[in-house]
Amino acid sequence: MSSYNILIMGASYGSLLGIKLALAGHTVNMVCLREEAELFNAEGARVRLPVRGLDEPVEINSQNVAGKLTAATTDAVDPGDYDLVALAMQEPQYSSPGVRELLDAVAKAKVPCMSIMNMPPPPYLARIPGLDAGALSDCYTEAAVWENFDPALMTLCSPDAQAFRPPEEKLNVLQVGLPTNFKAARFESDSHTAMLHQLAADIEAIRHDTGGKTIELPVKLKVHESPFVPLAKWNMLLTGNYRCVQKDDMRPIKDAVHGDLELSRSIYAWVGDLCQSIGAAEADLVPFEKYADAALGLLKPSSAARALLAGAKNIERTDLLVQSIAAQKGRQLDNVDQTVAMVDLWLAANRAKA
Repeated sequence: MSSYNILIMGASYGSLLGIKLALAGHTVNMVCLREEAELFNAEGARVRLPVRGLDEPVEINSQNVAGKLTAATTDAVDPGDYDLVALAMQEPQYSSPGVRELLDAVAKAKVPCMSIMNMPPPPYLARIPGLDAGALSDCYTEAAVWENFDPALMTLCSPDAQAFRPPEEKLNVLQVGLPTNFKAARFESDSHTAMLHQLAADIEAIRHDTGGKTIELPVKLKVHESPFVPLAKWNMLLTGNYRCVQKDDMRPIKDAVHGDLELSRSIYAWVGDLCQSIGAAEADLVPFEKYADAALGLLKPSSAARALLAGAKNIERTDLLVQSIAAQKGRQLDNVDQTVAMVDLWLAANRAKA
């Protein structure tokens, strides 16, 4: 097997992908804040995975894996040293000092990139025929940071697995709540796509010894030919995640989805129809029943809602992106407009306070 050298920008959610790749024998370096990097390098990344049939989550420490996982600050990495760069930060973070310069260096180094953001980077949207990606720049915190990327070198991976850092734990601990798969679209190039298939096969082959019993671990990487498969997350985000945002507080994803199941079903279907209007096949999307069932276990507000509640001045705006793409197609839904307006209100209030 070829061992790949992979850079992950972002070490919170990124540590989930990172530990899976390191378990599979690859070399991973995660870009993060200095305090985080020192902790990861001293004590390893600790990722807790719920496994079907086991009462307690399985904790993996990156200090005990076949490959290697390290962490570094933005000024300590050269993108040209890597076979693949994974983008695992929230979209607004790419505008921050240090990160924006590294992102531009990645673009200029012509390294293939796989985004695991909910918000697809503009170069990825440029791969979708019939979309005016340039007209969607207002949906991004700062669209200019993406200008030097070649769309052929950008792919998108849907971060369907749900994970969070337990507030009572150190920053190197990640708890997986919903252990679903990463779903990546192919690159334009066959050779870059072959690398993704190799990584997927290596992750599939991982076996873990729990003390006398060898088990498979959840959260695989699945590679798809269709560029629309990662966009299946849009239905979920617009039905659940962004509808956690309420006038005075936030509600769990479960309540957003199951509070009025028929309304949720109608929003989900509308977003699905929009995806199909830009080229997705029905098979690229996730059935509503499967999502609604998964949402029963999502007992916290979404990360976007929690960020707004904590005073964030910018968050990922997939809600605004879907609304804007719909407008390009002459489509509109009152509930989506209300969701976008609610997020706008919170952001305006947070910016006024700041």
